[in-house]
Parts: sequence; C-alpha cells; structure tokens
Amino acid sequence: MTTGDIKIFAGSSGKSFAENMCSYLGAEVGISETRTFSDGNTFVRIGETVRGKDVYLVQSIGLKPNDEFVEILFWIDAFKRASADSVTVILPYFGYAKGDKKDEPRVSIRARVCAEAIETAGADRVVAMDLHSHQIQGFFKKPVDHLFALPVLCEAIARMQLPDLIVVSPDAGFAKQARKYADYLHAPLAIGDKTRKDHSERAELMELIGHVEGKTAVIIDDFSISGGTLVELSKLLIRRGAKRVLACLSHLVISEAGLRKLEDSPIELIIGTDSVYNPRLSSSSKIKIVSVAPLFGEAISRIHSRDSVSPLFEKVSERVIARALEHNRD
Repeated sequence: MTTGDIKIFAGSSGKSFAENMCSYLGAEVGISETRTFSDGNTFVRIGETVRGKDVYLVQSIGLKPNDEFVEILFWIDAFKRASADSVTVILPYFGYAKGDKKDEPRVSIRARVCAEAIETAGADRVVAMDLHSHQIQGFFKKPVDHLFALPVLCEAIARMQLPDLIVVSPDAGFAKQARKYADYLHAPLAIGDKTRKDHSERAELMELIGHVEGKTAVIIDDFSISGGTLVELSKLLIRRGAKRVLACLSHLVISEAGLRKLEDSPIELIIGTDSVYNPRLSSSSKIKIVSVAPLFGEAISRIHSRDSVSPLFEKVSERVIARALEHNRD
C-alpha cells in the first residue's frame, strides 16, 4: 500500500482533523466542496474522480449535529453515485450516541436511527472513538472499528508527572472505563455517585466513594456539555481534601456557558482531544488539546492494508504519541 492509494475527504466539521490525519499519513485531503444555501439546504460536491477507489470520509457529529449528520448522508450518496468502490465513515465524535436506549416511554433510540440511515445511504464501514456505550456498535450491521482515546490521553497525563495521582470516575456507569485509565497510570480509583432526574443537562452529585485527601485528582469522562458534573465533582473533591483537580475528556463539546463554569471552578486543567472542532475553547488557558488524528490515521492505514486494528485499542506507537502530543490548537 502507498499513501496515494488512500483517498481521504473531509466534511464541513472534519477539515482540520482530516488535514492532521493526512499529515500523519503523508497524504493529501481530497478535493471537495460543501455549501449551505440561504434556505438552509446543504449541497456537497466531489472535486476529483473516486471511481473504483476506497474512500474515507471524515466528519464529526458535534456542535451542529443535525446539519453534520445529514451532510454525512449526502456525502455517502455522492461517493456511491461517483462509483467509489467503498465508503468508510470516520466519526471522531458521534454526538447522537447519547441516545442509545429506550429508558422512558415514547422516545426514539436516536443512535440506532442514525446508524441505520448511514448504512442505508451506502456506508461500508464506520470508524468511531469512545462511543457513549459499547453496544452502539451493534446498531450497525456493517463493521465498526471502535477506537479509544485512552492511550493518548494517559500519555499526556503521565508526562505531566503529577504527584499522588488518583483517577476519579464521575459515576458508577463510567467506572469500568475509568478503571482502565487508573490501571494504565498505576493509580487508585475513586467513584462519584451521580444521578440525572430529567433532560436539563444537570446532574445531582450525591456522594464520593474513595479516599482523595492529599491527592491530585484527575476526573475522567467521555464528554461534557454544561460542565455541571465536572464543576460539582471538583468542589466535592476539594472539600474531601484533594490538593489539586484536573479533568480529562475524550470529546470537548463544552458549551459557552459550560466553559464559563469551568473557568470559575477549582479545576486547574482540562485535557481533551480534537475529535470535535470547538472554536470557543481557544480563549481558555485551562484547556489543553491533544490530537487523536494520528490514531485515526494509523487505523486507516491498517484498515486499508488489511491489517489488524485491535493493537491500537490499548497501546499505540511512540510515533502516534509524539504526533498527538505535539498538536497545537488553531
């Protein structure tokens, strides 16, 4: 395989991510165009031939989930109509993954609807990272490669050489994943007891399981929008005697109001990935972004050459880590 064989295209929310992937692979982003007309309609056009090619489309479903999701469907259709041999959808962040169950009457399982629509449009494969729950892979009939930000984020934490480290899960539901971070960092684990009563994006923190006195606490979560859980948990950790509090997020979908809360919180630093392009974060000195684009680039290289992707789940090469940690925000 040569990098010239790989055809990577970017949707409107995936441009910088696709550029970083191509930089890692020594490839070029495919020529394409996305327009939004005055009535809100989306128009996409491929600027080069893709006949007989294996195409990789990069697009997060992030800050504008409805527009970004519909755009993915149009891109898949365009590639298939242009006779691409296969279309792999690269979803650094799958925003609708939060809708993964029917836990109350008369609601949609939104993640399943999105999965079915992506496949109906003609996608042959999906590559995603840190889905809200693992069972979402089962919503797809086509292959799904589920990557994890864990090795990149853990290396970013480890290289800070934080003293007396303890990993903190915001709730029992995330404890299994947080345990993997704790094992990687050779640190103990504490767990918050959190409950949600409605869809207001506000969670009530009840209790903390574990001893954090004198520790440097690192809260681990997959994403945060309002920042409410992180702020309340950080305050509780300080009350329980933690010396310092940091946070580590796979996806930085923090709202403007959430960012203000986090700026005023005891959290010293929030480490996250570039899975979502979130320009509002550029003004914050509390945000440190590392890139998972090299991780996705390595995954695409392996998929394209028919090699195993599973070695990337727990450990990645020094080259991937080095490129990830040298990332600078735009």
